[in-house]
Amino acid sequence: MITTQTDFRAAIFDPQMAVPASLTDGSEQPAGKRFNVYRNNVIVSLKEALSESFPVVTKLIGPQSFANLAGLYVRAHPPCDPRMMLYGAEFPAFLETFQPLQHVGYLADVARLELAQRRAYHAADATPIDPAIFGELPPEALASATVLFAPAMQIVQSSWPVLDIWQFNMTKDAPQPSAAAQNVLIGRPEFDPQMRAMPEGSAELITLLQNRTKLGDALETIEQSHPDFDFSALLGVLLQTGALVALTPSQ
Repeated sequence: MITTQTDFRAAIFDPQMAVPASLTDGSEQPAGKRFNVYRNNVIVSLKEALSESFPVVTKLIGPQSFANLAGLYVRAHPPCDPRMMLYGAEFPAFLETFQPLQHVGYLADVARLELAQRRAYHAADATPIDPAIFGELPPEALASATVLFAPAMQIVQSSWPVLDIWQFNMTKDAPQPSAAAQNVLIGRPEFDPQMRAMPEGSAELITLLQNRTKLGDALETIEQSHPDFDFSALLGVLLQTGALVALTPSQ
């Protein structure tokens, strides 16, 4: 009998499954002990990778609690891609439904922020736009323009002060988190991702622009629901984080 990859993988991630009978050691004896060592090493390595990817979540609940939680996650969500930089995509949703941690309501959004940071770090390079274009184009050309964002740009919307929570746990002498909800833009102007809190309405505007809505039309839509929307504040964030790569007026 030949062990299939499917059976081998299932046995790795299910500690209750027996060692596949066809697996033997160098002496043609059942490879039970060796397989169990390998199985343990795989799980431990994935748990460590998860902890390194979500350092603030680890700090918030404690290393031991995180290790226990990660063991459950790893067995429920084995890697489906050999690139470990992508592992953990389902972790925020997993936290959201994990009953023992429901009292830590912001935990899933903190995980989303850390996941978005990692995605920004590994995204393709792009050359940021020259800010001078906003002064060179006439108002009607700006209003008709469509916008292209850098692949590294990520948006995290939260009902919690997720950026404040992240900074309080990762930055020395950072202030206590505020009580306000925060939407966060992540960009990568050079080598490392940068995070900025966005003005209210910014996430909705960026979504419209990502869908190729003209800048003037998108601003008009947002100003109907957010009369005090400050586009100049958002533009400053977009330029500082290298999130804008093209502005194309309609022909």
